[in-house]
Amino acid sequence: METTSMMIVGVGGQGSLLASRLLGTLLTDLGYDVKVSEVHGMSQRGGSVVTYVRFGDKVYSPIVTRGECDCMISFEKLEAARYASCLKPGGRVIVNTQEIDPMPVITGNAEYPGDVLESLKAQGVKVEAFDALTPAEEAGSARAVNIVLMGRFAAGFTATKEQWTAAMEKVIKPKLLGVNKIAFEKGWNLNI
Repeated sequence: METTSMMIVGVGGQGSLLASRLLGTLLTDLGYDVKVSEVHGMSQRGGSVVTYVRFGDKVYSPIVTRGECDCMISFEKLEAARYASCLKPGGRVIVNTQEIDPMPVITGNAEYPGDVLESLKAQGVKVEAFDALTPAEEAGSARAVNIVLMGRFAAGFTATKEQWTAAMEKVIKPKLLGVNKIAFEKGWNLNI
């Protein structure tokens, strides 16, 4: 199997690292060689966080470079734009339409761009944009946005729901598992 390259991007506190552990665990359980690399940056202060996930028969490097990403899962629109150059032509990006203002917007030195999704589409990638916050809240926690997004990705992936559930049971604390299973189901069943 050819190596598949993915990126999970967001801002600190959104759960992108948990999402990457979930994906890495699932892929390992499926028998793939998996490399995961996390870049935290200023994640504790709401800064950009990116995780690279590469898998296949044999993977030599965890890093995804410009034009190499097959699929990006973005927890926030501006983060999708920040890493858009990494996507392959015809690549796929799953985007939460939630907007989290970066510091220059908060301080009034910049405005949040209004054309983020249009720019992604103009780049020739497949954009699946939706509000992941509402289904997460319906599941019982606004913090489950990450798992709603993973559910959406999972619906188009080759693993079964049971395999995803087994991976969730390995990486999510038992007291949070019920809410996250509901959030995953909501993401899986989204019609976009």
